[in-house]
Amino acid sequence: MAYPIDKKLVVGVSSNALFDLRYEDNIYEEKGLNEYNKYQSENVDVIMKKGLAFPFIRRFLNINKVYENEKPVEVVLLSKNSPESGIRVFRSINEYKLDITRSAFTSGESPYKYIPAYNISLFLSTNYEDVNNAIKENYPAGKILQTKIVDDEKDNELRIAFDFDGVIADDESEKVYKEKKQLELYMDYETSNVDKPHSSGILGDFFKKISYFQKLETKKKEKEKEYKKILKTAIITARNAPAHERAIKTLKSWGVTVDNMFLLGGIEKKRILEVLKPHLYLDDQIEQLNPEINNIPLVHIPFGIANYKC
Repeated sequence: MAYPIDKKLVVGVSSNALFDLRYEDNIYEEKGLNEYNKYQSENVDVIMKKGLAFPFIRRFLNINKVYENEKPVEVVLLSKNSPESGIRVFRSINEYKLDITRSAFTSGESPYKYIPAYNISLFLSTNYEDVNNAIKENYPAGKILQTKIVDDEKDNELRIAFDFDGVIADDESEKVYKEKKQLELYMDYETSNVDKPHSSGILGDFFKKISYFQKLETKKKEKEKEYKKILKTAIITARNAPAHERAIKTLKSWGVTVDNMFLLGGIEKKRILEVLKPHLYLDDQIEQLNPEINNIPLVHIPFGIANYKC
C-alpha cells in the first residue's frame, strides 16, 4: 500500500528548475505576463528541454521503482505558472515519463508558502527570492546555480552530496569560527563539545529520510546479492581532525549513516566534486560553489551565519 504524503519523502521543484525555461523567462521579463502566457499556449505541444534539476529528479523518482508497493518518495511541482500555461509543463513531464502528479500553480505569486502543505523536505528553484523567502520561514529550500548540465541516461545511480555545518547540521560551529576568528580556538571548542550532538540543520529532515533508504538498500543487498544499489550519499566538509569527531558522533546520535565523508581542512571542494560527480551538491556558502564546475548541479542554501549580512 502506498504511503500517504505526510509519511513520504517529498521534494518540491519549480518548473524553471525541472526544465530549461530561460527563453520563456526572457519573454516574461521583456514583454510581460500576457505575452508569456500566449507563447506557452501557442507552444503547448513543444516539449521543454531538461533543466538543472532534471537529472536529480529522474533518479530520485527511481526509488519508487525499487519499492513499487510503498512508493515512498514523491515530487511536487511548485510553479509560478498559471494553470493554463502549466498544461505545457505537464505535457513535458508526461513525455519524459516522470511520475509527477501533484502541483501548485500560483499565477505569478511565489509558491514557497505551500512547502509545508505538501510535506516537502527540499524545495529546488532557480529563483533566489523564492528560496530566500522560504529560508526566512525556516522552510528547506535551495537555489540551483546556472551551470552546464548533461544528463547521462545510462547512469541510474543517484549521488547526493552535502556540506555539513549550516546544511544538514545547525550553524553553531560556523558561528563560533566567525566569532573566535582563530582556527585553534575553534578546534578547542569542537573538542570540548565532542560529545554534544549538533541539532538538525535546515536540510536535516531531508538527509535523515534519504539515509533511511540507504538502510533499506543495505538490507536488500544482504538478501539479494545481485542487487545493485541506486543511492549514494556523501558529506564534503571543510572540517578536519580533531573537529571531525563531533560531526561523526552527531550522525551516530541521529541514527544515520553516510557512504562517504570527505574532511578537507581547507582543500578546495571542487577537487572532490569532480571525482564524485554528484547529481546534487548542497552548500550554505556560496563561495564554495564554483561556477566553473560543469555537469554538477550546485545548490546554494542561503541559511545561517554564512549568509548573514552585517
